[in-house]
Amino acid sequence: MALTTTSNYSGKAAGFYISAALKQATSLDFLTMIENIKFKSNIQKMAATGMIQNADCNFTGAGTLALTENVLEPKNLMINTDLCKKELLDSWEALQMRAGAGAPPPASFDDYVVSYLGEVIANGVENDVWGGDNGAGRFLGFLDAAAGSISTGAGIVASSASAAYTAANIIANLQTAVSDLAANIPAVLRKEDLYIYMNSKTYSFYVSAISTLGYVNAYNMNGDYEPVFEGYKIAVCPGMVDNQVVIAEKSNLFFGTDLLSDQTRIAIMDMAALDGSDNMRVVARYSAGVQTGINSDILRQS
Repeated sequence: MALTTTSNYSGKAAGFYISAALKQATSLDFLTMIENIKFKSNIQKMAATGMIQNADCNFTGAGTLALTENVLEPKNLMINTDLCKKELLDSWEALQMRAGAGAPPPASFDDYVVSYLGEVIANGVENDVWGGDNGAGRFLGFLDAAAGSISTGAGIVASSASAAYTAANIIANLQTAVSDLAANIPAVLRKEDLYIYMNSKTYSFYVSAISTLGYVNAYNMNGDYEPVFEGYKIAVCPGMVDNQVVIAEKSNLFFGTDLLSDQTRIAIMDMAALDGSDNMRVVARYSAGVQTGINSDILRQS
């Protein structure tokens, strides 16, 4: 039985449920989506060397074309839980229960459970995109310390922050990251889909810093302003790890799944007609995983 209640029910329902705030899967807006992956997908990388030569009248072969690949393997995940309808008799929805033994809970409860568990899935995806450790109920994220991630992957450009991010040092640290990007990966500097990935906490430091400098009006949170730093777009990702920044092209960071809508397909089944129990089962199944493309075009600051 997965449902527990703590109630001060005294005869009248409030008519709604509330729950703690969860993160939306905002990071997916800034990643390249690959769907219909049943098992694995190969991200192919092509590198050309020595292809251009002086022209003459003959065909003279020159140069090499190397094809390599990274493997994106989404992990299958699920939610399975039982809710005992009997427990609802002590809850605020007691008056809304239909008369009769084994009556299902009101639609408002079903709607809430589906909506809330959808947020739980989105919250888990958002956190795991960056910090997932591939443990139980989690997939491997970009910034886990596992081999091959952005944290340890061969070719990733490393930029060191002066200290943990604060409003006092965030601008200097971002300037260091952009300078290291210019020195090591100049080819990506003006790419249209280049983003500075940071979490909400880091972004709040940045807003505080530029407010102190007198630019608060440029950062009107009620408008359509696109966050930028020195002309480079900022992707604010709530699940991003603290005190880390990644600069990369959206087209170089991949999120894979079988079907994206699986993350919002949640079923509630009344078990009374099947096994005579007073339970309702909640079921959701989906897959998720991330992978980089060309590591040498990615900068990480930590």
